[in-house]
Amino acid sequence: MTTQFDVIVVGCGGMGSAAAYHLARRGSRVLALERYNVPHTMGSFHGVNRIIRLAYYEDPSYVPLLRRAYELWRSLQDEAGEQLLYITGSVDASPEEGEVFAGALRSCELHDLEHEVLNAAELAGRFPGYQLPDGHFALLQPEGGYLLSERCVVAHVNGAMNAGAVVHAQEQVLEWTSTPNGVRVTTNRGSYEAEQLVLTAGAWNGALSDELSPLLSPERQVLCWFQPTQPAHFSPDAFPVFNLTVEEGRYYGFPVAGIPGFKVGRYHHFEEMVDPDNFDRDPNDRDEAILRQFTDRYFPAASGPVMSMASCIFTNTPDEHFIIDRSRAHDSVVLVSPCSGHGYKFCSVVGEIVADLVIDGSTRHDTSLFALDRFAGGAAD
Repeated sequence: MTTQFDVIVVGCGGMGSAAAYHLARRGSRVLALERYNVPHTMGSFHGVNRIIRLAYYEDPSYVPLLRRAYELWRSLQDEAGEQLLYITGSVDASPEEGEVFAGALRSCELHDLEHEVLNAAELAGRFPGYQLPDGHFALLQPEGGYLLSERCVVAHVNGAMNAGAVVHAQEQVLEWTSTPNGVRVTTNRGSYEAEQLVLTAGAWNGALSDELSPLLSPERQVLCWFQPTQPAHFSPDAFPVFNLTVEEGRYYGFPVAGIPGFKVGRYHHFEEMVDPDNFDRDPNDRDEAILRQFTDRYFPAASGPVMSMASCIFTNTPDEHFIIDRSRAHDSVVLVSPCSGHGYKFCSVVGEIVADLVIDGSTRHDTSLFALDRFAGGAAD
């Protein structure tokens, strides 16, 4: 027997759980399907926390979305009755003309965001855990911090179910097809029909959409937690989250939280493009070495023994901006691939955008940067 819904959400991680939450709260009959556990450690959101930062160097047009995301994260944590958002301040640093510092400064100036500019010595004087090179400049924005990403997924799923959504874990989508009235989704457990389909399956979106397949590049990413030798320098009240470039590359990091270690990652790590169903998820000595080399040099008081390591997945678009749009081939399908290693902080507002697109057909939020048509010539554009 086929079960009928208003909308089926495929993938119940960061984006999917938020989409299910907002759709259900607005009265839609929602089925959310997750092939792994809720929450799980196979995708892009696990590892305790994810950075949220308001001074967005990637493009100033993200800032209004972030302002709304902050409102929605605070509303979610109030509803859940647990703290999900932690404010530490955020540091965006690079040489003065580098894209990270200059882009973050531009966003602050365009959107009148509170900020300070510090040179490397001033940053170290304020936050002794930092030891950046001479010539680096840091933009300190007081509203940055981190989200408890796995707990946020749980809060969104609980909220969605409380609003009437049906959530199935350990159920893999095998195929979906268009029908005269919407879509039919077949899984390893059953068949379901809905008026609309939302694809929020992260690294698996390419296997579910011919439109997304040539545009998405899943990439192996590794996180490491080092035990600080001077723990006081890396507590949440003494250490802002960071996003910075040095000669070794672009890195990001967190104070000690959840796991007893300073957390650090390198954007695009070793640039290993992978099949999400078949790659080496176990971190190794080479992974540790590239993160320790960075920590030794720029955060020496954090470079003690390894406390934990984990792999996750970036799912990159060609320009590293999101894809949030209705399918051109199937009008009943909404494609959501915010990935590219910087999407998690937007989950709350992306869920709202998805609900707008599904229920209203449009959204008040500016999503022009995320239109599918910008890749009309294919992945090489």
